[in-house]
Amino acid sequence: MNMGHRVYSEFPTYIRIPLYVFVGVVLLLLMLPLAVALPISFNADPWFTYPFRGLSLRWFVQLFSSPQWTGAMVNSLVIATSTTVVATTLGTLAAIGLVNSRFPFRTAVMALAISPMIVPVVVLGLGLFIFFSPLGLNYSYAGVVIAHTILASPFVVITVTATLTRFDFNLMRAAAGLGAGRVTAFRTVMLPIIAPGVAAGAVFAFASSFDEVVMVLFIAGPQQRTLPKQMFTGLREQLDPTILAAAAVMIILTSCLMAAVYNANKNR
Repeated sequence: MNMGHRVYSEFPTYIRIPLYVFVGVVLLLLMLPLAVALPISFNADPWFTYPFRGLSLRWFVQLFSSPQWTGAMVNSLVIATSTTVVATTLGTLAAIGLVNSRFPFRTAVMALAISPMIVPVVVLGLGLFIFFSPLGLNYSYAGVVIAHTILASPFVVITVTATLTRFDFNLMRAAAGLGAGRVTAFRTVMLPIIAPGVAAGAVFAFASSFDEVVMVLFIAGPQQRTLPKQMFTGLREQLDPTILAAAAVMIILTSCLMAAVYNANKNR
């Protein structure tokens, strides 16, 4: 069995144990802040302290009954869904082109496509704010969706490109030989095969838009207040556990989406 197909159990103990320890430490660092903070959303008192004097769902009730919070959630869902559709479409088409070795300036274009993951979001936000000003896109839903699409598209490009590297393009040639047009061949041959990568990219695009706050601070107006922006405002103006209740809802929603995609891909 070659090295590429070896599983962890086949590695020597002196390699496996450090790997297990490293993964455990990383998971602990990722989960510990959430494990400490999120339970406070069930605190009956409006304090960020332990121990609790009692448990309550009052902060979740306030979250779903306050017009400010519910309006922010609706805005986040609308903007994230719109961003997902646009970013998934553009990212998938870009990945199909970039996976072609004959694509001109392929390396440079790929670097440009994923550059939003590298450039600081503050720099992108300021640049888009200046660019959108004469176009009238600041303080509009379209402007926020475009800004979020710029941030989300690289996730789609990377996941779909990784899937396309294992795709046999002879299938497309065979479909063309049988009389199928390019659109028909893509829809009936390529898309069903690369669907797991497209779905994973869509989930990452949704998550990156749903919890993004920096671009919103630059581009959005009062009518485009999203859930992360409302949380950011609450940290400065009215600090209470409703913010953690909102964080719990965001984490549960994105976790459910990722679990759904994982199960769908597992059952294929």
